Amino acid sequence: MQEEKVLHAIEYFCKSVKIIDFGALFSDGSEEYCSPCEPAVGDDLTIRFRTAKGNVDSVFVTVNDDRLEMKVGDTDDLFDYYEVKIPNVTERLRYFFEIKAGKVTIFYNRIALQKNVNRDYDFEVFPGFKTPDWAKGAIMYQIYVDRFCNGDKTNDVLTNEYFYIDRPTRHVENWDQYPENMDVGNHYGGDLQGVIDKLDYLKDLGVDVLYLNPIFVSPSNHKYDAQDFDYIDPHYAKIVKDEGDLLPEGTSDNRKATRYVTRVTDKANLEASNEFFIHFVEEVHKRGMKVILDGVFNHCGSFNKWLDREKIYDMSDDYEKGAYVSKESPYNSFFKFHDENKWPDNNSYDGWWGHDTLPKLNYEGSEKLHDYILNIARKWVSAPYNVDGWRLDVAADLGHSEEYNHRFWREFRQAVKEANPNAIILAEHYGDPNSWLKGDQWDTIMNYGAFMEPITWFLTGLEKHSDEFRGDCLGNPDMFIGTLRHYMSFFMYGSLNVAMNELSNHDHSRFLTRTNRRVGRTNTLGPQAANENVSKAIMREAVLFQMTWPGAPTIYYGDEAGVCGWTDPDSRRTYPWGHEDMEMIQFHKDMIKIHKKYDAIMHGSVTFLHGENRCVAYARFTRKQAVVGIMNVDYTDKELKLHVRRLGVKNNRTMKRVMITSEDGYDITEVPYMVQNNVLTVVVPKMSSVLFVTDLI
Repeated sequence: MQEEKVLHAIEYFCKSVKIIDFGALFSDGSEEYCSPCEPAVGDDLTIRFRTAKGNVDSVFVTVNDDRLEMKVGDTDDLFDYYEVKIPNVTERLRYFFEIKAGKVTIFYNRIALQKNVNRDYDFEVFPGFKTPDWAKGAIMYQIYVDRFCNGDKTNDVLTNEYFYIDRPTRHVENWDQYPENMDVGNHYGGDLQGVIDKLDYLKDLGVDVLYLNPIFVSPSNHKYDAQDFDYIDPHYAKIVKDEGDLLPEGTSDNRKATRYVTRVTDKANLEASNEFFIHFVEEVHKRGMKVILDGVFNHCGSFNKWLDREKIYDMSDDYEKGAYVSKESPYNSFFKFHDENKWPDNNSYDGWWGHDTLPKLNYEGSEKLHDYILNIARKWVSAPYNVDGWRLDVAADLGHSEEYNHRFWREFRQAVKEANPNAIILAEHYGDPNSWLKGDQWDTIMNYGAFMEPITWFLTGLEKHSDEFRGDCLGNPDMFIGTLRHYMSFFMYGSLNVAMNELSNHDHSRFLTRTNRRVGRTNTLGPQAANENVSKAIMREAVLFQMTWPGAPTIYYGDEAGVCGWTDPDSRRTYPWGHEDMEMIQFHKDMIKIHKKYDAIMHGSVTFLHGENRCVAYARFTRKQAVVGIMNVDYTDKELKLHVRRLGVKNNRTMKRVMITSEDGYDITEVPYMVQNNVLTVVVPKMSSVLFVTDLI
């Protein structure tokens, strides 16, 4: 009798409790699980969820507030694919999954498995929102033009050409000289002809898209202080009329810098420069590459023709009076003045972050300014210039309120997409971008939160300026994985696949310098210290991750050649033509080839397989292919046993090792590894990364 009761209890337990294969539970925003992943208004939408074959009782999806039961629509040897069709999608959809097995109920959202419903991390679909196909997984290359290559010495900024921020300009004769701590007025001579001269190098590297730091007329080398949005700076393009004098010694009055005034205000130079830019874009497009311009629309420069604090436009009948000069200026409403009694020479305007050289533009007070900038947005993405998109500087700062900011970017998107439907709108943004990534404003962002910051903390323990070291972040898998999952949840799938994934850029220290795990800046430790005790092994791990993670891998010029540097201005060193790190360049070429070769990397889903102190493993996969990446930033070897069945890899299948990096270099010799008992067993050497690939059918 007692034995019979035990048997009944066991039978009841087996029927009521199922052992769920949690690793098999999966969905995301990719085409395989949300089809089409970027639906047009009115499309039918199919949502799918994967489970282990025969492993659960039911799957439901709650779409907005409607709870719908899903049915198995497809199955294979390992998985069931539940699905539901939503007809005629016209408005935003939010959804999460509910999985039932026996008495167990669990939920699934963009963070993955959850015990309870958390709608903050719902999947989202916005019908009508589409990102450019050419940008998905594209290899981007950021160029700070003054420091890349000097192709035309006749357009170089000259020493004492004009006065800017407390000192006259200086032409730096030694191309390899490190940037000075106060660098803004130093010009090395890089230009668009120099970029043209190196286009074949960039094409051979594997670059698909050029992102240029600002190139409109402006007095600084960084050009985030626009002087004229209508024209390309002749110092970067063509000077056909070169008359006048340099700035006399001992004066800061730029009206006397007549050669500069001619160079940047004479319409012959400006029109010739725009014509040259047409040629430039044609040369880029001829090689199958795209061009993204930097749009700085939150503020301009004090030299700007609308303000004209230097009074250089006041010298010509071709220009209207600037708002600094005259209260009657047609541009007066473009700026917010706090003292209506200070004209002429009214310096009471708002400056961005208080900088009087960066006047903040007053959109709420000027519909004319609003219209002008939208026309600029259209102009450069249209014929004859045909630029392929905008990167938007400090985009969240534009305007004086969040409400206006969102309104402006909605109208900006409409203007740009009407002019060029395939143009990308990519914003600089720190923190939570969610309210701008709703399908009606930006396409995507520079990916700090879901790429640059987590990989920097994990591999180096430093923050991105090299201003702080935290040992608790170095090699911390929970922080790394958790941060990535959290910030990736802000993106729709299309936005994530075009996100600009950079290791370095012009505002932060070079990643190779961060590998020295040393806090410093050029004004505290000197520029040479940025080159010391760096780890190419860690750099290679970072590049492997960059080239296999969802998004558009973006190389900051010179990173591929071994350039170091503390944060701005030291990160703006020149490209080292003639003494590049050729092995690092070849490594980038090989990783770019891998990136483009495997569909799972270009279009696949992503999941994490393993995390332990100083070591993580992740995967990219489709139903046809699986890629496994591992990073070990420890000083000891790691033996990992990775359960790859969740990727669709069957037992006794071979996975090829296609890349291994180490302290000594890297190796792309293909080496087979057998999956046994559904596990890929691999010993990962210290300070190394490894990449495995297999086809599933």
